[in-house]
Amino acid sequence: MKIGDQIQNLGMRVGAIQVIAFVLLAVLGARLYYLQIVRGEYFSERAENQRVRLIPIPAPRGAIFDRNGKLLVDSRPTYNVVLSNEPLKSINVIDRVDDYSHGLNLDRQFVVERLNLIKKQNDFETMVLKENVAMQDIAWVESHSLEFPELRVELQPQRFYPLGTTLAHVLGYVGEISPKQLEEETFKSRGFRPGDIIGKGGLEQYYDEFLRGKPGYRKVLVDSRGRVQTELEVVAPQSGQDLVTTIDLDLQLEAEHQLATSVTKRGTVIAMDPNNGEMLAMASAPSFDPNIFVRGSSSPDGRRQIAAYWQDEKRPLYNRAIQGRYPPGSTWKIPESAAALQQGAITVVHSNLACGGGIKVGSKFTRCMGSHGSPALPYAITKSCDGYYYRLGLKMGVEGLIKMIETFGFDRRSGIDLPNEKVPQTPKSWMPYILKNEGKWSDIRTVYASIGQDTVVVTPISMLRAVASVGMRGKEFIPHFLKQFKPVSAVGQEGDINYIPARAGFAYQHPEPKLIELAPDQWDLVIKGMWGVVNGGGTAGSIKMADLEIAGKTGTAQVAEVGKDVGANKDHSWFVSFAPAYKPEISVIALIENSGFGASNAGPAARGVYQAYLQKHPRASEERVAK
Repeated sequence: MKIGDQIQNLGMRVGAIQVIAFVLLAVLGARLYYLQIVRGEYFSERAENQRVRLIPIPAPRGAIFDRNGKLLVDSRPTYNVVLSNEPLKSINVIDRVDDYSHGLNLDRQFVVERLNLIKKQNDFETMVLKENVAMQDIAWVESHSLEFPELRVELQPQRFYPLGTTLAHVLGYVGEISPKQLEEETFKSRGFRPGDIIGKGGLEQYYDEFLRGKPGYRKVLVDSRGRVQTELEVVAPQSGQDLVTTIDLDLQLEAEHQLATSVTKRGTVIAMDPNNGEMLAMASAPSFDPNIFVRGSSSPDGRRQIAAYWQDEKRPLYNRAIQGRYPPGSTWKIPESAAALQQGAITVVHSNLACGGGIKVGSKFTRCMGSHGSPALPYAITKSCDGYYYRLGLKMGVEGLIKMIETFGFDRRSGIDLPNEKVPQTPKSWMPYILKNEGKWSDIRTVYASIGQDTVVVTPISMLRAVASVGMRGKEFIPHFLKQFKPVSAVGQEGDINYIPARAGFAYQHPEPKLIELAPDQWDLVIKGMWGVVNGGGTAGSIKMADLEIAGKTGTAQVAEVGKDVGANKDHSWFVSFAPAYKPEISVIALIENSGFGASNAGPAARGVYQAYLQKHPRASEERVAK
């Protein structure tokens, strides 16, 4: 090859290289333009998200107090082990199950559930893996930080119930929102996320919206393994509003004591101010410890305790005051007496009816426990004459009894500010079933219903409300625990992006009481009979008090056939009352399950609450005399 040919080929090669270089640079430039200019903002944000984390700061829930400022519930700082989702996305989470369960002493199934739940969430979600951890848990997490960068320890508030089982049914408890709840529109629309803590019962559930605060967050910088390197910003949470209840803790403790020392240790004692419906005490036994639900759901022992509560035949999670439906026995005679006067079945002047030692309907004789001649209404109440009420029920007819049920609200909930209240069952609710299956409503059913048996089961709160309205001469108030919510200050400066406005305090808005129309002398007649029950030789004379005149009514409600009403099938014992008899300040009801005669079991329990009340509100001498 000649030298000229070589020079000519060299020029072509250089030109080709220049063209290729130009094309490559053009492609590179176009790609850089696309990445930097066209998608620059997107990739910048993505890179920032991978380095910056927003770690939620849970807000403390509002505390709960009794009417005198005594603490019932608060939130206390605890260390929790928190799990981050992002570091888990590149690993098989099943590999972590045994490590977590052994290292943190967690129930294996619980760990599986938590890992499955967080894997369904967004990359940057976090979730509490273990609450209220001990020093050995913190040490384990820190010593394994390189192996498990998804774990960290954070200081967070935890609900605490210092009274344990006391008042548990009223206060309720809190817990994590469930996957099922997250699918409900009610919770979706309010922006709940997995891991959020909500009220699960009692006042915690009913007033969750106000007790729950608004979370803040920490803005932090993390490394490639998701470990926090530095803190960029902190937005403080806003705590929930403090709730002041109408509860009087001293009376509550006495009510709990009465149940704990009762024969069967099962039942309920409730105290209410009949002048406005404020609940002073509500005890239900057996009870449960709400703290178990707060801190026990992650440990094997805690899960066993929770399962034991659900499986216990005595039903400790069941609030007998508002969910229990019991035959009311002779306590039913009080609203029935008022209704009979209202409907004209008897009058103040002519209220006598025969006792007869019982009544024969068809071929069946239904007995009275005594022979009371032809008593007037007050005497029939005082002596609890069944024969009188058999005949009064027949005079009123089932239509009159149903009208009474509607008048005193036994066909609906009382409206108390607690979730899951039951509606009583009465001849009104049973009527369609009876007509369909028996063809007609028989007189014997009316006879039974007239003494609170057979087709009548009521909640203790509904009976207390009805009888309290008798003491108030027709004013029937809605029972409630809310006295006031306290205000909470704003967080941040107005106009800031993270500004959280203040939350105003408010008090319970008393609706106008329902008015049950009776003449003054008609109310006097019923109250006179109730006064006699305790103070005039009646069925509850054994609980008479020197310094406080109680107007009341005993009830001994049959739960099994005669002859089988022994042991676990003994009658339920009732006592419903108010005091002072002619100017009530407090109304008390006691129900002791399967304990027998009302005056022997429920009566003394109610008397204990009145004694505790007297210690706080001593009587002047002129207040002790009946008018």
